[in-house]
Amino acid sequence: MYNIVPLILILASLSIIIVIVVRKFSALASLDVENIPAEKESLVKERIISTRFKRNIIKWSAKILAVLRFVSEKGGVLFKWIFDKLIELKDRYAKEEVLEIEDKEEKIEKLHEESQELIKEEYYQEAEKKLIEIISLDSKNLASFKSLGELYYQMKKYEEALETFKHALKLIQEDKNTDPSQEAEVCFSLVLAYKERENFREALDELKKVLKIEPNNPRFLDTALEISIIKKDKSMALDAYEKLKKVNPENKKLDEWKRKIKNL
Repeated sequence: MYNIVPLILILASLSIIIVIVVRKFSALASLDVENIPAEKESLVKERIISTRFKRNIIKWSAKILAVLRFVSEKGGVLFKWIFDKLIELKDRYAKEEVLEIEDKEEKIEKLHEESQELIKEEYYQEAEKKLIEIISLDSKNLASFKSLGELYYQMKKYEEALETFKHALKLIQEDKNTDPSQEAEVCFSLVLAYKERENFREALDELKKVLKIEPNNPRFLDTALEISIIKKDKSMALDAYEKLKKVNPENKKLDEWKRKIKNL
């Protein structure tokens, strides 16, 4: 006969864990982490981890329930209580997962609309919360990362903007079906953020990537001229000037650009 002591110890430990989980989830639900600066930075990660944990409960609880069902049938108030609590947790999170799948897209769409309205009204912090909530629901939501990066740029939080745009770029590069123009736009957003921080070398590096994708975009060429002149990169400035002159001959700044390049 197998020694039942280890099993009793395991089940007793499990009962303690369940008590902690049940209590902590209710406590965490009422905790307003948005207003705690130290917690705000890791909000998205915590929400994602919490979601994964809930899903894991459903997966591993089935195996544990099989053991506990047998033990509880043999009697014992403690084992019966553990069994009932696991059933309760499993059912609760199974329902939440079904609800999440059904409502997630609708909720994301609503949150996105709300965030854009808040941005228009310049309620930036409230808009930030909405966008972060979308990302917590869908960690690969490219549109929300782009919107969040643009929001940080508007708020002059350039470091946050850079990190957000870099992550958006990573998502684009992971998805082989993404339109290349999206990569160009995100790279250009990085250019603008680097420019505001006066990191002109990094801005030029990103501009080269942008111009490989869209070499004749007047907006990109205009910025390439501006930054290459600041960095005294005459070769790049001349190349951008010739392309801009060809694609946008009506540009009123061409004479000014030509004069500045000549003085390099």
